[in-house]
Amino acid sequence: MNQWLTAELISHLQEAFLAATGERPDVDCGQFTPPPDCTFRWRQSFTAMAGGLWIAAYDTANMDPVKQALAGMAQAFTGRLDREIRSEAGEDRTSLPAKISWVQFDLAVGDTPVSFFVGAEADLLSAISKDIVPPEIPRTFELLLDVDLPVSVSFGRAQVALKDVLKLTTGSIVELNRAIGDPVEVIVNNCVIARGEVVTIEGSFGVRIHQVISRQERLRTLK
Repeated sequence: MNQWLTAELISHLQEAFLAATGERPDVDCGQFTPPPDCTFRWRQSFTAMAGGLWIAAYDTANMDPVKQALAGMAQAFTGRLDREIRSEAGEDRTSLPAKISWVQFDLAVGDTPVSFFVGAEADLLSAISKDIVPPEIPRTFELLLDVDLPVSVSFGRAQVALKDVLKLTTGSIVELNRAIGDPVEVIVNNCVIARGEVVTIEGSFGVRIHQVISRQERLRTLK
């Protein structure tokens, strides 16, 4: 399984378990094949995209957030392939395909360890690997590469009546439309281009990018 897909899966798993349990778990992973006694086998497919993702586990406990994480990968595939990808209804399977790349994930839900395997079919890996080689940049476009653009990070927005704005004083609180665990938006020239999480780097704030959004979604986020 390639590094981009593994990193996206870790991010989506953390977000899914955060939503389900209120805690963002640490995730360990490694390239392992599920043993034959994994009785839970589940496949997630996507529209406009060949191949699918799999879950293999010993039982169904704590598998709902994992299913949600795999379904949520459609958004990441949309950004990577620059076309709309949607998740289809997942389905239980009785057997596992032979040609599939597996990763074992280990995390803890409270004091309970959770271990399972996520696999990617060869067709899916081929589809998301086609854009690894960047397209050649026209020489006329190279003139724009050194142009500075304003970059800002949005923690959320709110609509406030003018009468309430006039009442704002030092210590007033304005409630935004995002929860604490929601990703922040990276905005360039009033257009949302990515989402991520806030981090600190040597005492300064930064943003770790989790998702670069598609062109279609960028047009919808123009402010």
